[in-house]
Amino acid sequence: MNPAPSSSRRHFLKTTAAAVTAFNIVPRHVLGGPGFVPPSEKVNVAIIGTGGQGRTNVRNLLPLEDCQIIAVADPAESFSLENFYFKGMGGRLPVKAEIEKHYANKTPNFRCADYIDFREMLENEKSIDAVLIATPDHLHAYCSVIAMRSGKHVYCEKPLTHNIWEARHVARVAAETGVATQLGSQGHSSLGTRETIEYIQDGAIGAVKEIHVWVGAKRWNPTLAGKPTDTPPVPEGLNWDLWLGPRQERPFHPAYFPVAWRDFWDFGCTGIGDFACHDMNTAVRAFDLPVPSRIEAHAAGLMTGDIAPHGSLIYYTFPRSGLAAGDPHDMV
Repeated sequence: MNPAPSSSRRHFLKTTAAAVTAFNIVPRHVLGGPGFVPPSEKVNVAIIGTGGQGRTNVRNLLPLEDCQIIAVADPAESFSLENFYFKGMGGRLPVKAEIEKHYANKTPNFRCADYIDFREMLENEKSIDAVLIATPDHLHAYCSVIAMRSGKHVYCEKPLTHNIWEARHVARVAAETGVATQLGSQGHSSLGTRETIEYIQDGAIGAVKEIHVWVGAKRWNPTLAGKPTDTPPVPEGLNWDLWLGPRQERPFHPAYFPVAWRDFWDFGCTGIGDFACHDMNTAVRAFDLPVPSRIEAHAAGLMTGDIAPHGSLIYYTFPRSGLAAGDPHDMV
């Protein structure tokens, strides 16, 4: 028998040196340590919808060390938000650039993938753990259901859905898939909201019989009386068909995009789905209000089957604890 090949000192030093060298060149952002969270401990997040609120949410995620945004999806390449309260630029390319600039400080050569179609993103980016959805209202349920059925955890901006049927459907899918879900309502967590609830529940203002909530929201398109009739060209870089999603085909118009889609029943929920949900949140939580026993709504200004009114007056009647619905002492 031939003796087993011996391991020479030269061979030992050579292989050991190679191993040590390989170990030493592993970047710090991979190994972890002080100031660095290793990739295995991070939640990989994808953004669906990179308009004003999507961009705002991105800026709140970027400082989190245990979270990393790895992909964005939006049918719009870039667009101006200067005519709206967000200001600056929205769209997948400006937001992608902002993400890459931030992570480059700790992860050299970091790249954020970008997609026109969020379905392609979910199919191709296998390492996505969770998605943040900040699309127009009419796409919330559509995106949420597809993401959950892809096994992704979902954070969806308010309003959770465009209508009640969609909300029930999303709830069923969330229960079926077992993924983590959360509704995005930042006003819910604000310091002022929490302090106000504490004051009320502590009896600081005494017994409350009526609650008045006022929201200074109005139409983005004050002169329109319905759908716009002219047909300007679709802006370069916008996939209008994907933006419409499950809605019936219609010509592009700047009255819809960006932001102003809230004026139209097909896409938004007007001021109720925009600002009112934040401001009414405090009262609902402070008094632990149940489902209203009665709701009476009045349009303020012109309203059609296509376009929402300029404003509204809505009365919610809530039964007091221990009183039957419809009691004359109900809270309004």
